[in-house]
Amino acid sequence: MRSSSRWSRWSRWLRWLVPAVLLVTWLGIGATLGPYAGKLGEVATNDQAAFLPRSAESTRVLQERKAFERAESVPAIIVWQAPGGSAVTDAQQQDATRAVAALTGRTGIGGPPSPALRSQDGQALQAVVPLAPDLGEELPAVLDDVRAAADSVPGLSAQIAGPAATQADLADAFAGIDGLLLGVALGAVLLILLLVYRSLLLPLVIIISAVFALGLACAVVYALADRGIVRVDGQVQGILSILVIGAATDYALLLAARYREELAARGDRTAAALAAVRRSAGAITASAATVALGLLALLASDLTNNRALGPVGAIGIVCSVLATLTFLPAVLVLLGRAAFWPATPKPGDATAEGHRVWHRIAAVIDRAPRRVWASTTLLLLVLAAFSPALSSGGVPLDEIFVKDAPSVAAQKTLGRHFPGGSGQPAVIIADAARAADVQALAAATDGVASATPVTATGRPGEGEPLTVDGRIRIDATLTAAADSDTAKRTVAALRTRLHAVPGADAVVGGYTAQQYDTERTAARDRTVIVPVVLGIILLILVLLLRSLLVPVLLVATVALNFLATLGVSALVFEHLLGFSGTDASVPLYGFVFLVALGVDYNIFLMSRVREESLVHGVREGVLRGLTTTGGVITSAGVVLAATFAALMVIPLAFLVQIAFIVAFGVLLDTLVVRSLLVPALVIDIGPRSWWPGALARGPRTTPDGASPRPLPDPVAGESGRRPT
Repeated sequence: MRSSSRWSRWSRWLRWLVPAVLLVTWLGIGATLGPYAGKLGEVATNDQAAFLPRSAESTRVLQERKAFERAESVPAIIVWQAPGGSAVTDAQQQDATRAVAALTGRTGIGGPPSPALRSQDGQALQAVVPLAPDLGEELPAVLDDVRAAADSVPGLSAQIAGPAATQADLADAFAGIDGLLLGVALGAVLLILLLVYRSLLLPLVIIISAVFALGLACAVVYALADRGIVRVDGQVQGILSILVIGAATDYALLLAARYREELAARGDRTAAALAAVRRSAGAITASAATVALGLLALLASDLTNNRALGPVGAIGIVCSVLATLTFLPAVLVLLGRAAFWPATPKPGDATAEGHRVWHRIAAVIDRAPRRVWASTTLLLLVLAAFSPALSSGGVPLDEIFVKDAPSVAAQKTLGRHFPGGSGQPAVIIADAARAADVQALAAATDGVASATPVTATGRPGEGEPLTVDGRIRIDATLTAAADSDTAKRTVAALRTRLHAVPGADAVVGGYTAQQYDTERTAARDRTVIVPVVLGIILLILVLLLRSLLVPVLLVATVALNFLATLGVSALVFEHLLGFSGTDASVPLYGFVFLVALGVDYNIFLMSRVREESLVHGVREGVLRGLTTTGGVITSAGVVLAATFAALMVIPLAFLVQIAFIVAFGVLLDTLVVRSLLVPALVIDIGPRSWWPGALARGPRTTPDGASPRPLPDPVAGESGRRPT
């Protein structure tokens, strides 16, 4: 008796001690690692050359061309323009040359600038100023010095284009990304939770859980990036924040809803928390596994930025699950019913039939399941029919930034007066013994304005061609803009012609070639990674639901939802947002996020449907699962859509496009696929949908062989009357 009493006292202590220890542990994690959420920028790089295809020809050129540069540099292109279409005078050209020459030797200048060259129309000048690489935060100040020198030429207006100016505008776009993006995302989540749950403490607890998960994830990523194990840029940094906040909130909502249900049924806060974790952990971990493994499938990509996102995103998902299954239950145990104040659950709410709206939706599906799934499938097919119109051939330079950017305006001015590829030539490196043949063939290629060897003086046409280890470099200026489809076709033609020169071993790189190689690699990645992701998701669903047919149906529905989302995106991007295309990686990113995250809601639904169907049969199980999870899953979908929509605060086309695709796709999946299509399909197919699992043979019985005691009709509710 004494030992029993002693164990009872220990048990009471443990019921409070374990949650308290978990809470203190997470408070320590938040205090020590939380600041890393704002420090990722210290180990991030926005150097786009670092994210090229590893095996592409342009990547090889990038390595070889370093031998021809006396010092590695990033060019800034100054373009002067005479007012009112008047001609530039000789005196102004000389003043411009002297102004840029005076920059030599200054801090941040990587070498002697080129002289000012006049355009064929005589109305503009251009000069190239090489800047030192990796200037980081010093880049804007160095560009200010360049701009001041350019503005000193009387009678001409000056602008700065080129890679250095683009890098500065990118840095400006990502400036304050940590605070701004996090603030917008958390603010949207908090507002939605307050409106939906009408509770003061629960939204704050969920937000704190998500912030702790983000702090832990950022600390791990920071440590790995600082050691060169993973690579982070502004885009990956922004996506990580959104992904962790959205996923952690979704998982927390599912657990909190189950805790509320168990608390109403059991009354004991500790027992309710243990039951909630036990009954929701499977769905949460399976959902997290689909996203994490889907992201890790990006490691099969040949694009370095895709490979970078894979492990970084997976780390974020793991941290989200860890916070949800440890910190959140601990706080819920300590708070008890107070967590839901003022809408505290009452003991009589044990059956939790669901909101009246979900009873009505369930009634509609129950009356005509075939009509429901046929009509929703037709709607999705119509939307999917527009998906081929979405071009993923890259975003033109003037569309990279959503808002006006100085580098874009300067590039437009440069293009009006000089060949479209000025400042960003196609770089040809070949065997010096065949230099004359390669140069002549390149110059004769349609779309090439000129082909000039790089000389020892660094000035085109002055001196002998520079030879390094038996190789020469030829810069081919293209007539079309460097980011245009015409320029990409010219690069392809150059490669075809130059590869055929015997003994030349010629390779073609440069900005246009990099864009061309990136597009081709992205297309290859889609054909490899999409089947891998679908296979991973299908395997997880089979293991979780112990069925073959239902997982196949779920994968098919989320894939159809993705195509429908692409169809809507094609229309919105072209006709509403004015985008002529998307970045080459956008469809793949959209697929991984949307399919993996879309399956989350079907996992939440179908794991509950399976649980109910094992007792009540498939039809009632579907209706009960839909009504009990409808509210929480819809809330989770709205929250995730809002968090991804927060990416739109960063004025970059890539992130705006990703934000729209994921936000719209999640809402479409939550409101149409999960709410109507999937339940209607399962009801119409019946027990056979769970083949070959136990549900295909009918519901379980009680130990004495009798049927389980019926509960209130999930559609009619407690009254027993179905809504009309």
